[in-house]
Amino acid sequence: MTCTLEICVDSIESAINAQEAGADRIELCSSLPEGGTTPGYGTILSARSNLDIPINVMIRPRGGDFLYSDPEYDIMRRDIEICGECSVDGVVLGILQPGGTIDVDRTARLVEYARPMSVTFHRAFDLCIDPEIGLEDIISTGTDRILSSGQKNIAEDGIDLLRELVRQGGDRIIIMAGSGIDESNVALIVSSSRVREIHMTGRKMADSEMTFRRPGINLGSIPGIPEFARRVANPDRIRNVKAILNNLL
Repeated sequence: MTCTLEICVDSIESAINAQEAGADRIELCSSLPEGGTTPGYGTILSARSNLDIPINVMIRPRGGDFLYSDPEYDIMRRDIEICGECSVDGVVLGILQPGGTIDVDRTARLVEYARPMSVTFHRAFDLCIDPEIGLEDIISTGTDRILSSGQKNIAEDGIDLLRELVRQGGDRIIIMAGSGIDESNVALIVSSSRVREIHMTGRKMADSEMTFRRPGINLGSIPGIPEFARRVANPDRIRNVKAILNNLL
């Protein structure tokens, strides 16, 4: 058996870095500090033209919770259509009801819109009220996989639930572990939970090549990320994790 390594990226630079480092698939987003939102049309097209590995695109019209209005739901549907036109391989989405249950009806309709692309239900699952019932609800929509940290902030702390999800889901759905995964814990997470897909960012801070930098002005509001730095996928870290996975299985 093999373990698929998916790298979450929010730039074409990171996407290319991930492919060159041996990633099996990318999840393409925008606004990673918000947990990821839908990337722009140009970014999707650029990724498709520059990558040979599969591309799954985040379908999330805004940050915040996963309770969407009718206009927001319509945006998701339209973004899925654009992804199909761009020949991407899959979409990533998640919708909840106000009480924390899975929005089965609207999720199932988005899955239908997406075919033949694959569909991943993202970490909105980690906010659902009952993971056992939530898993069965997501399976009923026809979704192909669930990304989860085991309803903890990091996957290492959610190993027990991840293992139970793998057991309960069986051959009906793929459980992909994500959040806080790196070289230090990926072996433990895979061996203990028996997941066969891993999701991570593996980023580093990259300094800007701007030589003129006007002091005293901040255009953004993300703590720890100034205008003249950005986070990009680190090929060395991705290679290290891929090597660990290859040695495990």
